[in-house]
Formats: sequence, C-alpha cells, structure tokens
Amino acid sequence: MRNFLCECGNTLYFANSECLVCHRPLGFISEEMTLTACDVSNDGHWVSCLNGNQYRPCSNYSHNNVCNWLLPVEDQESLCESCRLTETIPDLSKPDNMSLWFNMEQAKRRLLYTLRKLRLDTSQQTTPDSKGMKFRFLEDVTEDEFGEELTVKSTVITGHCNGIITLNLKEAEDESRIKMRDELNESYRTLIGHFRHESGHYYWDTLVRGTRHIDEYRKLFGDERLSYTDAMDTYYANGPVHNWYVNFISAYASMHPWEDWAESWAHYLHIVDTLETANDYGVNILQNQLCNPLAERYRRSAETDFDKIYEDWCRLTTVLNALNRSMGQDDAYPFVITEPAKYKLAFIHNLLHEQL
Repeated sequence: MRNFLCECGNTLYFANSECLVCHRPLGFISEEMTLTACDVSNDGHWVSCLNGNQYRPCSNYSHNNVCNWLLPVEDQESLCESCRLTETIPDLSKPDNMSLWFNMEQAKRRLLYTLRKLRLDTSQQTTPDSKGMKFRFLEDVTEDEFGEELTVKSTVITGHCNGIITLNLKEAEDESRIKMRDELNESYRTLIGHFRHESGHYYWDTLVRGTRHIDEYRKLFGDERLSYTDAMDTYYANGPVHNWYVNFISAYASMHPWEDWAESWAHYLHIVDTLETANDYGVNILQNQLCNPLAERYRRSAETDFDKIYEDWCRLTTVLNALNRSMGQDDAYPFVITEPAKYKLAFIHNLLHEQL
C-alpha cells in the first residue's frame, strides 16, 4: 500500500478522511486508485484537487463514517464500489458494532486495492446464479440462558461459498482474534489475512477451476477432488500432517489442496502489498532498492519473474523480523518459504501475469 500527497504537500494515508494540515476533506477515487484532497463547492459537491472533477462521498462515508471513498457526482448509486460488495452489515444497534464494522470495511478496502492493482475482476460469476464477489459480516447468535450469562447458540464460520465471503465479526475484535489464534496454536492471524485467504477461494473458482491450468495446479497443490469434509475432520482431529513445513506455507495449508491454494494466495498478496509499501518509502537493503510488484511499469516490463520478488521479500522480512525482535515483539512474518511453497507462489504469480 503506497501513501499519497495532499494538495498542501502533506503525506496522506489510505484510511485518512481529512488532511491534518490544511483540513481539506479527503476521498479515494477507485477509478484512479488515488486518495485526493477536495474543495467543497457552493452546491455541496466535492471537487478533486487532483483532476478538478466533481464527486460526492459514499453514503457510508457521509452517514456512518466507515468509508472514505467517493463516487462521481453523476453516479446514481448511493454506495461506492467497495460498499456495494457488502451484502450484510452488523447490527448497528449494538454499541461496539460500528467500530468493528469499520475494521471490516478497512481491511476489505485494502484487499480491493491490491486486487484492482492486479487487474482482478470481482464481478465474475463462479456459478450461473452467483453475483460475483460479495461479503457478509455476521455475528454468533447468543441466547440468555440464566438471566445474565450469554451462551453461544450458533457460531458463524468464516469462509467462502459461491462468491460470498462470510466473516465472523469477532475477527475484527483484537481480543477475540488473538484468543482464537492461541487456541488454534497459530503463529499469525490477522483480519486482512482472512480477507486475502477467502478471496483466494473465489479466484480459484475463476482462474483455475475448469481451465488449462488445472493439471499444473494438481501437480503442485494436490487433487482438490479429495473429500474436503474428510480432510477437515482429519485435520481438526489429528492436526497438520507430519513435517508439514517441508511442503506447505502454513500448517493449515496442509489440510486440503483448496486450503493450500488459499493460504499461498494470501501470502502472495501479503508479499506484493508489503513490497509496494517498502518501495514507496524508498527502502534500500544492502544497496538493493526493493521492487514494487504492483507498479504499472514493473508489471508491464520484462522483469516480471518471481525470483526478483522472492529475493526482495526475503531481504525485507529478515529486516522486519529483526526489528520486531529488537522491540520485544513477535516476528512480523513468522514463516519459512521452502522450495515447494515457493513454486506454488510462483505459479500464482505467473497465472496473474498471464491475465494482465
């Protein structure tokens, strides 16, 4: 994720809604992939300082302050491109849900930013009756059994089905997510990680299933026709396969070829987004300027092989982990990419570049 510049020269960040120096309102223009400062005209329209065009804020921006995206003033929709993808929002009558919804939308917009940079479509149907990629942010259903204590009656399972990505609202709450991470003995669990992982299932359906790539996919990841239910039951009963770290990017990836793909997909998005951030800050390690895999000039150049990205990622994560240890924090990237895992990431990289 790169940063942006205000008309006054102040640095702006993706989530900002107001410049702290000149106090202009800010809005993200998805068509141009940029955050812009705006001047408000007498008729109430937001005039971009970058292109002079007129916009208006998404209704989730003006009414709920959980969004900072703009729509062209002539657009008949009330919601922006990002917010229209959310089919179900949390119950806002509950006091904490507004902030949790904000966290969900923030992570979702980061995902959409990367997908747009990779020229990935979110409107493709996975089945004839699907509506493309959609999101539902749901809560566990609880009931009051003893007058005071709430008991979970129905648990929301984070997952993907037929283009719909469902996330349990608890994943947007740090305390609950960390508790779940510890219970599952995971080294890494983040909200953006969930979005990236579940989007991988959607893009497996649109980029791999039924295509000429399926045979190569099966050679690398395994045969997805194996029973998913049986694989899931085995994983949760016995844990990951022995020596999973030799062939997989994570323990969960060893459960089933679909999960191996989704975990690898999420890591690829981690890599390209973080490298773009490092490149935007001019990070140079051992006289090596880190690449930006999402830059237009990079994606359209001859230098699109995965080796450069992988080498820069290894340099960057070595530094990031060392910095975190110096601060007494857990590793920022607690993973080891073995050769089999690297081949899977390269497969995803080459598949995506074929689409450009």
